[in-house]
Amino acid sequence: MTEQTAPESEPVRSAEVIAAACLANDLGMGFPFEHGLHGTLMAMRLADLLDVDRETKSQTYYASLLMYSGCTTDQDTAPRIFAGSRTENFTPKMMGSRLEAFSGFVRALPPPDAPPVQRAYEVGRRLIPMGRFVKPHMTALCEVAEMMAKRLGLPPEVHKLFVLLTERWDGKGLLKRAKGEEVPLPFRIVGVARDAAYQRVLGGDDHAVEVIRGRAGHAFDPRIAARFIEEAPEVMSAADGAGPAWEAILAAEPRPWLMLENEGVDRALAAIGDFADLVSPHLSGHSSGVAELAETAGRLCGFDPSEVALVRRAAFVHDVGRAAIDPRIWQKPAALTVDEREQVRLHPYHTERVVLHPGFLASLAEPACAHHERLDGDGYHRRMSAPALTRAARLLAAADAFHAMREPRPYRPGLSPEEAARLLSEEARAGRHDSEMVAAVIEAAGQPAPPVERPAGLTEREAEVVGLLARSLQTKQVARRLGISVKTADRHIQNAYRKIGVSSRAAATLFAMEHGLVPAAGPAEPRLGTDSPR
Repeated sequence: MTEQTAPESEPVRSAEVIAAACLANDLGMGFPFEHGLHGTLMAMRLADLLDVDRETKSQTYYASLLMYSGCTTDQDTAPRIFAGSRTENFTPKMMGSRLEAFSGFVRALPPPDAPPVQRAYEVGRRLIPMGRFVKPHMTALCEVAEMMAKRLGLPPEVHKLFVLLTERWDGKGLLKRAKGEEVPLPFRIVGVARDAAYQRVLGGDDHAVEVIRGRAGHAFDPRIAARFIEEAPEVMSAADGAGPAWEAILAAEPRPWLMLENEGVDRALAAIGDFADLVSPHLSGHSSGVAELAETAGRLCGFDPSEVALVRRAAFVHDVGRAAIDPRIWQKPAALTVDEREQVRLHPYHTERVVLHPGFLASLAEPACAHHERLDGDGYHRRMSAPALTRAARLLAAADAFHAMREPRPYRPGLSPEEAARLLSEEARAGRHDSEMVAAVIEAAGQPAPPVERPAGLTEREAEVVGLLARSLQTKQVARRLGISVKTADRHIQNAYRKIGVSSRAAATLFAMEHGLVPAAGPAEPRLGTDSPR
């Protein structure tokens, strides 16, 4: 991945950000990756076959992508009640009869591998807490989904739909807010398509058709269910593309496309970050806090506006991969097992799965996915080292580390600003974090900035000279850029070479890249012997 910038003035398609949120939902729910995109493609094909109007089709698209956006709420309480997977046990049954839905919840109560006697005991012990949990949880699903839709830039006619997210055709939803045609048509279409998509994962095409047939007139509008049954091969073929569904889902968005600009982009990305932070109450506000810290530190480092925007926006989404990890791990007060540590180490990889797609989000991937990499190559998940880490990645890593130290965790209290600054400075001295970025982060957090320690004992001026050499500037050009004499510039170069232990520009350039000394591209220097820049 290469360093890219994302100018704040460039409009961004809402569908890109919403589709990314859908992928994050897949991770949080334990669905197959791109399941939500496939279900949405089926919903859009079904909407076409029903010949709905453009507005209904547009609402169907966004409602389907965000259908499960509230389902990772209550992660602080749900693991204490459900020892098994609600996705595996309840989701296949939630649109069945009341008895089926209840049995799905019950099956999720005990540990999945427990012997029969223990399972019976656990069900009895957890049944009453489950009864107290379910209805408030369903209310939270609707509220969180509505808030997510609003923050992702969707208009009121879309985000207001989500108050009826859990309603059924027969009026037997837990919240009993609507029935029949009171349930918005987009949700009646989405309900059939998304349930069929999941049943298809579980049992294949024929199984999906039979489930929808059995639920017609109950959970589902009988007319829409009948249309699906009649055209099942056509509807399901929409999700049968050979390659990734990303481009197909963007092509399926009805026109006119919704666009985000400037602050709207930030609000939408912050919403995705907040979704990720729901995985544990100890993480509440983490992503937005890191973004604020990184933005301030970026300005202190002299980042240009596009670089500041890049690091801020990457910070909003850097931890979205946390959703893929069992929330019990994030909330565990004891030491993690080897397997649990490996799962934690993979969360930047899962962030990469969400954001590394063609388009705007790809510009955020490099710093966002490298926030646990370290200059000495001992980070994760790719074990990248200094030469591969851009300034934005180094800054985000330092901001994330400082902010995480300040936050309480189940296994330790949060550290004071002074203690966090001391520990982060030690990390920089040990060669794990970039000392310049660490100094900026600590200053941005309101603490005295530590002195920036340059590698190999270089002075600040010598480090600056080596960086300019790495940008192919000749001695005269270095002198002109720094406003010093050619003789002084040459002396700095020779001193730097001696300290580094090199005698060539190429070796000095490699050293500069390894230690983060290469400056951002500045004004073009004229080539020697010419009157114009190259």
